[in-house]
Parts: sequence; structure tokens; C-alpha cells
Amino acid sequence: MKKILPVFLLLLASSAIAQEREWIPYKKFVESLKLDKYYSLPAAQRDKIDLSLKIIPQNKAIKPADIGLAVVHSGGRTPLPLDTEGRMHVVPNAKWLAEDTKIMTTMPTGEKARMAYILNAVVPPGTQWPYASLMGSVEQSNEAIGKVAGAFSLFAPKMKWIVLKFDQPAKVTVQARAGALQYATDAKHQIRLKPDNALLKENPLMVATARPLEAELMEDE
Repeated sequence: MKKILPVFLLLLASSAIAQEREWIPYKKFVESLKLDKYYSLPAAQRDKIDLSLKIIPQNKAIKPADIGLAVVHSGGRTPLPLDTEGRMHVVPNAKWLAEDTKIMTTMPTGEKARMAYILNAVVPPGTQWPYASLMGSVEQSNEAIGKVAGAFSLFAPKMKWIVLKFDQPAKVTVQARAGALQYATDAKHQIRLKPDNALLKENPLMVATARPLEAELMEDE
């Protein structure tokens, strides 16, 4: 998901001189981004959400995928792999939090980067899903954001849409009792859907002609 949630940005700077150097203590990284609070939520309160982090270099000449990150802990070192867009999944490790664990980086000395949350909906397996299993991710994400943000929830973003992204033209049909609802991809091979409260209660089947690559959770633009 390319949509960035600006309220949760964390500014990080590198300061050492070695090619690979300490970037930030692991515990500070986890707690600053409130990953510990998010993953402390019961699984049933986040099972429709795919949370990842995106590293955004201030210097646009630096490609996120070229940045090396690794956690150095008592058991050795564990890479934090980034995809081509600079995204990664980080689930807090209790043992590392209890140690003097560091995150190392190969980002050039003095360069700055920020981290942002990326929220996607979990697309159920296959190409047919109960409506609520996918569209219920909007409400679940807003509830999770509110619980993690705490006193700052008033300023937190509110998700309202799911954007299904395909690699080809596709259609999605909602087999509602009142009649089938059909949606077709636009020129970007995307379908933008807003949850309907009545359909969430009815929970009809959604049928897609192809499996989406991902499902972005988005605010109003």
C-alpha cells in the first residue's frame, strides 16, 4: 500500500561513520512506532489487517530497496528485509526487547529517513469471500488505530475505503439478496469499495474474476 499515515511518522537519523552502523536501539524502534501496543491487541482484533512499515529516505536519490537493515542481538544478527517499495513487517521479539539489541543500517552517514505505517486489508484465500471478511477490515482498522493511538486517537487517520488492486482487468460481484452489485476495474486495474452497513450484516458472497494483488485501506482523499 502506497498510502502513508502521516500521524505516525517517526524521524530517524544516522550518525556513525562505519559503512554499517547502529541506526536505532531495537526497543526504541518498537516502542516509538507503538508496535508493542499493536501486537498486544488480541489476534481477533487485528486478523483482518496487514500492518507493515515503510522506510522513506529524505534523499530521493536513495532507493529504499537498497538500504540494508539488520537486528544485532545476543544470538547473532537477523536481517530486516525490505521489498522494492521499502516495506517490511516487524513483529516485536520479546527476547530482543529485553536485551541491548540494536538495529544496524547501511544508509549513508548523515542521511535521514522516516518510518510510516502502511495498512492493508487481508484478502481471504481464493477469489470468493464473505463480504464481512474483507470489508470488515475498515472498521477493524479504525478500532485498532484508536486503541493504539490512545489519547491521540482524535488526530489519527480514519480509514473509509478498500482499493482492490489487480494486474489485469477484473470484476467483483457482491451477491446481495436485493440484487447483484457489480464493480469493474478502472484504467489502473483498481476497484474502490466503501463498506455498506446493511451488507456487512447480510454478509453476502463477493466473487472476483481474478485475485487482487493487494487491498489498500485508505482515507478520503
